[in-house]
Amino acid sequence: MNLTDLADKYGSDKGSTKHRYTELYHMLFQPFVDRPITFMEMGLLIGGPEHGITADRETKDLPSIRMWLEYFTKAQIIGLDISDFSWFEHERFSFLRCDMDTRPNIEAATKDLSDLDIIIDDASHASHHQQNAFLTLFPKLRSGGLYIIEDLRWQPPPYEQSGITKTAALFQSYLQDRAFTHSDPSVGAEFDALRDQMSGCFVFQVRYQKQRRDQVLVVHKR
Repeated sequence: MNLTDLADKYGSDKGSTKHRYTELYHMLFQPFVDRPITFMEMGLLIGGPEHGITADRETKDLPSIRMWLEYFTKAQIIGLDISDFSWFEHERFSFLRCDMDTRPNIEAATKDLSDLDIIIDDASHASHHQQNAFLTLFPKLRSGGLYIIEDLRWQPPPYEQSGITKTAALFQSYLQDRAFTHSDPSVGAEFDALRDQMSGCFVFQVRYQKQRRDQVLVVHKR
């Protein structure tokens, strides 16, 4: 089963029509396809407060969740979003509503989660949201798990905090120096404390073209 074909079938922007993330994911996720894993995605539908639309917007579809449910035939799929998707019912899907603006919010929403196998952050793309989520959720990954952050090149004006180190730059500092450099040294220290749990880290450019900006981060859990 080709993941890109599924993305195009359900109208996900992860497929061939836009980002092409599924070409990468199809390679990374093959060992997980027929296993009873726990998979989590943050950010379930384009639009929302990052685009100036109310968090209480009406939601009518879950393209990537439908894709994951068909691709991972035995997986428990968890979706997290600031908008409400509780209307979607499937025996292998559960939904958490969360504003990722603070760590306590994320901690409260995910307090009952553990032993996750794959996490994808496709939420607001604000730097501090991405970093809040990583510091909270990466420790919940099983050994051998994957943590992925999408769309590193874009941060939403309504949310992005002035002066904060971008997530792409933060992980590039780790790749180059094996230490995290952040505008807030305490945040850098929290990331440094997780280094021993990381066995590999890769950053891919937009549509895999080296001359373009960083786009996707993949971190493997030791």
